[in-house]
Amino acid sequence: MKKKLFLIICLLGTLGWGTASNIISNDGITIRASHLGGVDKSSSISASIDGHNLTVNFLSDIGHVWIKITDEAGVTLEIEYIETPTGYLYYMPSAGHYVLVITLSDGDEYEGEFDVTE
Repeated sequence: MKKKLFLIICLLGTLGWGTASNIISNDGITIRASHLGGVDKSSSISASIDGHNLTVNFLSDIGHVWIKITDEAGVTLEIEYIETPTGYLYYMPSAGHYVLVITLSDGDEYEGEFDVTE
């Protein structure tokens, strides 16, 4: 629990400092339901890309989720299983077009597409 709290504080501090200094220019990623069997929870998911850094935040507890990132060729770069409402950070290794898929434990899927530029 202390580790999660520390991570959240660091993320908020970095975001606050960067915003105040006009250093961080996040491009928001639109998250939409791609397969929905229950209640739409897309408003509980926030994602952005800043350079090569992908950040995914869960604004409420929506249970355990799987995060999958694929490139334009369909190659999976990362699959991670995490508990919400924690955040997730991933360094995108190269420029290109990517798809982020978030799957909830009930099978509902949310996805967003984004580009990483050099």
